[in-house]
Amino acid sequence: MEINHFQIRTIARLAAELGAIASLIQTGHIRPYLNKNEAFKLYGRANVENWLKDGLITPRKDGDYSAAWRIERMEIELLVKSIEMMRLF
Repeated sequence: MEINHFQIRTIARLAAELGAIASLIQTGHIRPYLNKNEAFKLYGRANVENWLKDGLITPRKDGDYSAAWRIERMEIELLVKSIEMMRLF
């Protein structure tokens, strides 16, 4: 399989975006978790619900019973970037 210049540029851009997000999380400029509403706004309700149903992302609960759940930001960002990368090939 041969990779063209467009694919290389896109892979480099996606890697740089992930690196920037990781740096922002580590420096405390953005939170490491998204709540349900934030995830729905950023990635679409149907997408997030399908990813949860398919086990592609893992919700974490803050407590028991009716506690709110959250998603690790890097986990969902990696998924989104990998989906974008798969579209290249």
